Amino acid sequence: MFRSLQTSTALAMTLGMSAIAIAPAMMATPAQAQTNFNDVSSSYWANDFIQSLSSRGVIAGFPDGSFRPNDLVTRAQFASMVSGAFSTPNVRSAVSFPDVASSYWGANAISNAYQKGFMSGYPNGTFNPNQNIPRVQSLVALANGLGHSPNGDVNSILNYYNDSSSIPSYARSSVAAATNKGMVVNYPNLTQLNPNRSMTRAEAAAFIYQALRSKGTVGQIASSYIVSGTPVAAAQVKIPSGTVLPVKYDKADKILLGKNEPVPSNIAMTIPQNIVNSAGKILIPTGSTVEGKLVVDDGAAQFMAERLIMTNGDRYDLNAVSEKITTTETIRKGASATGVIKGTVLGAAAAAGITAVTGDRNINAWETLAGAGAGALAGLIFSKDKVELISVQPNTDLAIQLKSELVLPQ
Repeated sequence: MFRSLQTSTALAMTLGMSAIAIAPAMMATPAQAQTNFNDVSSSYWANDFIQSLSSRGVIAGFPDGSFRPNDLVTRAQFASMVSGAFSTPNVRSAVSFPDVASSYWGANAISNAYQKGFMSGYPNGTFNPNQNIPRVQSLVALANGLGHSPNGDVNSILNYYNDSSSIPSYARSSVAAATNKGMVVNYPNLTQLNPNRSMTRAEAAAFIYQALRSKGTVGQIASSYIVSGTPVAAAQVKIPSGTVLPVKYDKADKILLGKNEPVPSNIAMTIPQNIVNSAGKILIPTGSTVEGKLVVDDGAAQFMAERLIMTNGDRYDLNAVSEKITTTETIRKGASATGVIKGTVLGAAAAAGITAVTGDRNINAWETLAGAGAGALAGLIFSKDKVELISVQPNTDLAIQLKSELVLPQ
């Protein structure tokens, strides 16, 4: 009976712990070039870009026949891609980066990309080869390496993007140039650049192909996700910073968290009612999803919203937070674990504390925490007789307030 309750009602919310348990033991290495991949269908949005670059040997698949289009790309990997894609002349002399040993697998590609003007190091002299490259950095690299300049007012060009205010100042001119040259590919929302999000392998293929296209070395691919070289900014509506958005949690009526949860807990909320403007136009429809993390810091829990997913699938970066929740609930020795967790989801530390006090090991808290800093839970149990947990009423406590304006299409 309790095991059924645990899976269907309690959900013993390890909220975000699974990634630790299933982390791969080693990184795969791309294999020989191929043009068909078992995880890239013919209808996949980036299929044509991937196939074309693979046939040219610019990118490759993996030994298991996959391409892994959603894997992220490091700076070293991107240097390798641009080195293989472009045969432009050197524009500067080689330099040595202290964090790129001569024996490093990507050392030659990094040196090549640097000398050709595609990539540079950081102000402290490092290259950070294993850092995931943000989309904006890749566009800057391609525009600079190919010598593209913006055609027109930079701000006017960039106003096409809903999130243009997120483009770093150093990158604005280069991103405008990349836009002019048709090098920007935004899936699934044309007007959402997501400049600071790490780039995927599929996105790298699209950007590099369009960069080659800007030089006239490859043919045109028909894609509805390529931003026009002279984009016209769509009408926008801006929901101002400070606006409070209601959210609803569908999985449980209560969330219990330890005062020292070892990691933030992933959580998805929904918008329970249409968000409309003064004219009654729906800006955010009922049922849209707000994704983010429950973070515990200094004995208080807070929902930090990171993205908004509309009911039609459009995604927008979100910068919003709930109030800090400090309400507590004390679980005492002799309490029924079944009664405590009914209609409740648990953070990992909360599950561990309830297990310790009630003696009911069916919650499997310690197994869940394997490799996730279980030692940090030592301070959670105040005595053998009780544990004090943060008690969150998600449907009333987690309304979010925008910390920066949210720009949506009109």
